[in-house]
Amino acid sequence: MIRLSVLYPRTEGATFDHDYYRDKHIPMASAMWGISEVEIDRGLDGPYVAAAHFRFASIEAMKTAMSRGDRKAITADVANYTTITPVMQTSEVSG
Repeated sequence: MIRLSVLYPRTEGATFDHDYYRDKHIPMASAMWGISEVEIDRGLDGPYVAAAHFRFASIEAMKTAMSRGDRKAITADVANYTTITPVMQTSEVSG
């Protein structure tokens, strides 16, 4: 199992619209990538204000999914909910 995490570092003076992220951005990315399994975190403390975790059966499945749709549209939509530059991490889920 592969997990793609999109993390938003807590940044002084930054803005983040959690409702827009949950209700608009994540559904748009999920629909483009053909994913139904997504976890969304709202950071209460720690280094991240928010995160989304997408699961894929394999690295190949992730690459195929991410090649679908308009990547530029997903990137452009970030400005609609935050001033934070997201950090992405791909992980192998081992447990």
